[in-house]
Amino acid sequence: MMTTLQSSAGIVLQAAEITGRPEWIWLALGTALMGLGTLYFMIRAMGVTDAGAKKFYAITTLIPAIAFTMYLAMLLGFGLTEVSFAGAEHPIYWGRYADWLLTTPLLLLDLALLVDADRGTILGLVGADVIMIGTGLIGALTEVFAFRFIWWAVSTAAMLYILYVLFFGFTKKAADMDEDVASTFRVLRNLTIVLWSAYPIVWLIGTEGVGAVPLFVETLIFMILDVSAKVGFGLLLLRSRAIFSGTSVPEPSAGGEGTTAAAGD
Repeated sequence: MMTTLQSSAGIVLQAAEITGRPEWIWLALGTALMGLGTLYFMIRAMGVTDAGAKKFYAITTLIPAIAFTMYLAMLLGFGLTEVSFAGAEHPIYWGRYADWLLTTPLLLLDLALLVDADRGTILGLVGADVIMIGTGLIGALTEVFAFRFIWWAVSTAAMLYILYVLFFGFTKKAADMDEDVASTFRVLRNLTIVLWSAYPIVWLIGTEGVGAVPLFVETLIFMILDVSAKVGFGLLLLRSRAIFSGTSVPEPSAGGEGTTAAAGD
């Protein structure tokens, strides 16, 4: 009986500690949205028999599933540390970087498969992506204030290389493919470029950078970017006919399966 009471008291204290952090509401919302996105993609995948579509469904469902686990971990107090710089202790959510290290290569893989990119290009993109996230994490955990911005610059340079490949290399390949693929790629390319470009800006003005934006607001912005870049990306991709091999493309239905994403340069 005493053990049960102690366990219950421990749970209550942990819950109080979590809710004592103002940003917990955004972590909870991110957890819920990533979980719902994962469930929705899993339900849509049921009954899909096309080999090409199955591949996209598997990758795209895994993206919010990974993000769900990382957001849940941060919500429950894991993935958070304190780093001393600029004369003060700063809370840093390193769990974000664990999420990004796993999910951003999968997002790039979706785009690469969509335009039938070669293996060498994919490996180059994944390598640049690992550098981008890894150096961002090093910068976030660095205690020498000036060095943080050196690592930020390296991370941002790797990101610019990735966006360059998407905008020029992949766009050129998409232009030689059918309109379903080309239009879907343009939408996803534009979404990726806009959202990914915002991340280093938020890092720079947030708690990991100059601290102009408090952790509460920074967590909200990162949550919106993450949900848009993962669940929003998946909704656009999986409603397109471009993911099907061509032999078993379903007719458009009320659920939106097989419809083409709206295009826009």
